[in-house]
Amino acid sequence: MKAEFDSLLELVTAIPDEQAAIDHFTAIRWKDGQFCPYCGSVELYHFSDKKTHKCADKDCRQRFSIKVGTIFEDTKIPLRKWMIAIWFITSHKKSIASTQLAKDLKVTQKTAWFMMHRLRHAVRTRSFNSTPLTGTVEIDETFVGGKAKNRHVSKRGKSGVTGGTGKAIVAGAIQRDGDVVTRVVENVKADTLMQFVRETVAPNVDLIVTDKWVGYKHLGKEFPHVAVDHAAGEYVTGISHTNSIEGYWSQLKRQIFGIHHFVSGKHLFRYTDESSWRFNQRESEEGVRFNDFLGKTDGRLKYQDLIA
Repeated sequence: MKAEFDSLLELVTAIPDEQAAIDHFTAIRWKDGQFCPYCGSVELYHFSDKKTHKCADKDCRQRFSIKVGTIFEDTKIPLRKWMIAIWFITSHKKSIASTQLAKDLKVTQKTAWFMMHRLRHAVRTRSFNSTPLTGTVEIDETFVGGKAKNRHVSKRGKSGVTGGTGKAIVAGAIQRDGDVVTRVVENVKADTLMQFVRETVAPNVDLIVTDKWVGYKHLGKEFPHVAVDHAAGEYVTGISHTNSIEGYWSQLKRQIFGIHHFVSGKHLFRYTDESSWRFNQRESEEGVRFNDFLGKTDGRLKYQDLIA
């Protein structure tokens, strides 16, 4: 029977050893019934070591642990340490740096970095609620990266061009009092932003609110749309404002610059997925959020694929 806890102390007390961690993960992964990760058969043999199982299907007969088919497959890190890392990533509002995690778990920084990316892989976009955003939705974009003057000349980009400073661009949509969806995009042109809106917002949305950026000029042809003119000192007109998405950008950047200090453009989408997932789980209790994360750990991420 899986346990629930509201603090790290309760977690390490409820899961005092590796077998307890395996039992807890097994209860979550097989909450709807046991299955073979290779063929899907529900007929299994269970070995006395309480760690391994074998498929009873005559065409499969694979032996496996509960970790097979998840981000924990082939890991040499004890599952109990993984659970402590999951507590940090789900409980800390701005996540945790790999250098700090390495100290807390007594592993190398490289190992901690890989662990964090495997955890981010678990909450990648496909694990989100796929229901399109409805009601009143705010759309905005933000630029992520250090000041151009601090970069090498070859990486500064063209001056005087929006998005040409070499920074990465993240588009975001947030439903008032609801979920946020973010995506790293190549530019802020109208075609790119329209595609993002179509993929994240329901066709019958009540209202979309943006700023006056020219990339949103065609939104009104497909959706009810209001633009707030920030350049003219206009920030709130009735229910029309982009304060919610701008507040989320502040939180995302505090995570990136305050905790991680540097994030490569190659992996930026992993950090935004992590931040979005945690934001969308903000109303859940600590233990519920922890167990929900454990239930979304299907799929492997190999180190060579990560650094390729």
